[in-house]
Amino acid sequence: MANGGTLTDSGDEVSRETWLAVGAMMLAVFAVANDFTAMNVVLPTIESDMDTDLATVQWVVNGYALMFGVLIVPGGRLADLYGRKEMLAVGALIFAGFSLLGGLAPNIVLLILARILMGVGAAMMWPAILGLIYSLLPESKAGLAGGLVIGVAGIGNATGPVIAGALAEESWRYIFFLNVPIAIVAVGATWILVPSDKERQESKLDLPGSALLTVSLLALLSALTVAPNHGYASPLVLGAFVVSAVAMALFVLRERMVGEDGLIPPSLIGNAALRWACFAVLSMSTIFFAVLFYLPQYFQKILDDGTLAAGVMLLPFVATFAIGSFAETWLVNRVGMKAVITVGAVFMFAGAVLLVLMVSQTSAYASLLPGMIVLGLGVGFFYSTITTAALTSVDPSRSSLAGGLLYMFQIAGGSVGLAITTTIFLATSSNEIDRASQELGLSLSSSELVDAQGVLVGTETSQQLTASDPSQATQLIEIVGDAFVTGMRWAFSFGALMSLIGMVITVAFVAGPISRFGRDIPGRDKGPESESASNAPSDQMLDNPVDHSHQHRHRHAPS
Repeated sequence: MANGGTLTDSGDEVSRETWLAVGAMMLAVFAVANDFTAMNVVLPTIESDMDTDLATVQWVVNGYALMFGVLIVPGGRLADLYGRKEMLAVGALIFAGFSLLGGLAPNIVLLILARILMGVGAAMMWPAILGLIYSLLPESKAGLAGGLVIGVAGIGNATGPVIAGALAEESWRYIFFLNVPIAIVAVGATWILVPSDKERQESKLDLPGSALLTVSLLALLSALTVAPNHGYASPLVLGAFVVSAVAMALFVLRERMVGEDGLIPPSLIGNAALRWACFAVLSMSTIFFAVLFYLPQYFQKILDDGTLAAGVMLLPFVATFAIGSFAETWLVNRVGMKAVITVGAVFMFAGAVLLVLMVSQTSAYASLLPGMIVLGLGVGFFYSTITTAALTSVDPSRSSLAGGLLYMFQIAGGSVGLAITTTIFLATSSNEIDRASQELGLSLSSSELVDAQGVLVGTETSQQLTASDPSQATQLIEIVGDAFVTGMRWAFSFGALMSLIGMVITVAFVAGPISRFGRDIPGRDKGPESESASNAPSDQMLDNPVDHSHQHRHRHAPS
């Protein structure tokens, strides 16, 4: 390595400095991926510590995910315009700074704000890291680069709940503090070891379009969050719905006006294969987000386990979707893309149905394992293979942008889907609490119904509700426990319905018609069409709107 931060690799050999730089960036990949699954385990603790409710605490997950998903395409274009190393540094500083703020947050509002801005930083880091890794390693090691990213991201996703659960035994705030040294090491090593881009690529940045889409989705999520407590006819809820609709209408007009320079280029979304893949991912992501959100709470609130135990208990789900992702290429080469993606979609629907049928107030953990494992394998097969199917349908020079677009649909679908499932959960559980409490002669106002749901985690407001009559606490805990399970079952039922829609779309339209099942195995036929298909790369990343001129296509586990 020469002075001034330049790496000199000759031929296919990779220098020690290059591996150090790649290793540092892998730490950042781990931190970003880890944050997608880690927080779900500690939400009940945050709900109790900050005396808040489920509708509000979901923003700790959704705020981060939504900003990451919506801004990852602009983040890739910023890296093109201003340099990958520079955008990694800016993104890492934002990510680390607001991780620190999140760890110190005295209330839920500041915590949610910190998570939203962490998502902004992550959206700047991710495409910059992917572009840097592929530019540092020689062409012959492109597959290794993809494998490193998918492996580390998968490990981050899978270990997130366990790491968070262990740290939360001391304090959930340590989850945020852990991000700070990781981000500093990653950006410091990269800044010293990696040269700046010699040539900046021309790239159009549709900031107004990104802002309108963000406002629309945030307003929609806000309306869904407050509706169960304020009513759908309240001015606050109606106003949020109006803002969402107006912003979405303006976004559509904006995209039509800017054409190919927009956030969603017409030529890409006009590609039928990519469009159907986006719709399928949009539908399937509801159950993925819902399971990550509700199962850890079920383990803690109903099965009465701690945060570490809840993280370990989630492993059969997160580990199997990581395994399914890793096995995708091997399976496609043996049974074909249509078979793998169809089985993945069917498994996701079947796993959702199994969870709906088996979850109850008295369910043993073992009874949930079949649903978790089947759903986890489905997630791994489905997301990895649909990425391959979608990205091989576009020109190689546009695969990065197409990957970012597909990922945006996944995160937006999951975030909005989670908000809808939470609305369903709160409506059904509140009705159940009201009905059961009246049968026992307990009269609760609408605000007390909301406060009562905190008895499972011991929020301050729920303790005040039962302070006058301690015997009431035992009755309420039983009532709220039953209501929680009822709401969760309805929430999972909606997720199962959405996965059924996604399954139908997948079977009918994604990766060709169902008649291709088992007949699109790479290399089986020697005709020009099959030869072209067999030469199509299969190691692709789900979310890499980076390096728009790069010819490699990449894949990584869903986050």
